[in-house]
Amino acid sequence: MEPSLDVVGVGNSIVDVIAMVDDDFVEEHGLAKGAMTLIDEARATSLYAVMPPALEISGGSAANTAAGVASFGGSADYIGKVRDDQLGEVFAHDLRAAGVGFDVPLASSGPPTGRSLIQVTPDAERTMNTFLGTSTLLAPADIDPELVASAAITYCEGYLWDVDVAKAAIRFAMDAASDAGRLVSLTLSDSFCVDRHRHEWLDLISDMVDLVFANATEVCSLFETEDFDSAAARAAGIAEIVALTRGADGSVVLSGNERVEVPAVQVPRVVDATGAGDLYASGFLFGLATGADLARCAELGGVAAAEIVSHVGARPQVSLASLA
Repeated sequence: MEPSLDVVGVGNSIVDVIAMVDDDFVEEHGLAKGAMTLIDEARATSLYAVMPPALEISGGSAANTAAGVASFGGSADYIGKVRDDQLGEVFAHDLRAAGVGFDVPLASSGPPTGRSLIQVTPDAERTMNTFLGTSTLLAPADIDPELVASAAITYCEGYLWDVDVAKAAIRFAMDAASDAGRLVSLTLSDSFCVDRHRHEWLDLISDMVDLVFANATEVCSLFETEDFDSAAARAAGIAEIVALTRGADGSVVLSGNERVEVPAVQVPRVVDATGAGDLYASGFLFGLATGADLARCAELGGVAAAEIVSHVGARPQVSLASLA
């Protein structure tokens, strides 16, 4: 049976709280610049209290990717968990308004909706401190196997791998996609995630993943090397397709003996790098689901990434279909 959806995303449901700061702020508050650090509710409360005025925007890596697929004109659904609180309602509304299906019931108990406190420095680098909240309680029971089977590609977020019940949910989704003969995709999300889960992920990718997304830092971390070309050569053998992003240097796509290099789309000024990898994935996945070759998939990824770094926030502000 032909798929009725292009992409279903599985990930942490997060509301981004984005503030523009200087490097002194990052240093003063002991933040790991350029990384995503997991924090507890108390740290989230104290850090939020000292942040300058901020913009609150629904985010979450896989949710951003699903929104990007919809902006390209594709069909996307999302599986993630939020509470029945104010931020949970905002998250659900924003995702549906972007054209993404979202039918997971809002939790009526447990931790509040997750939020990521994002500091953007003048170099456009983003430093994320994330309280995952109820998103970590995503369980296999929240995964609709029929929904997963209806999508050409299931896209799973590495950030979700830090909690056992959520890890089980990802495995359940991957199994459902594989059983239906669909493609399974994983994004490595962050080099710190790779450090925590390197050996598990290498086994997972070998056994269950068809398409891997990573940036240069993440793929180097995966293979414990500082040399991108060495890491890329090793990555070529771990999955059917590996898409590696390199910021201003564009992206490299590997599939068997095929290597495709696509330059980045130039932008007048990079304002905020938050979500660049998420949106690259959206263009690539949309292209792949609609029959494009690997070069075109990477080009579409570059178009989406260029749009997202040109403004604050990780959701498109213009139609990606019109840019493509």
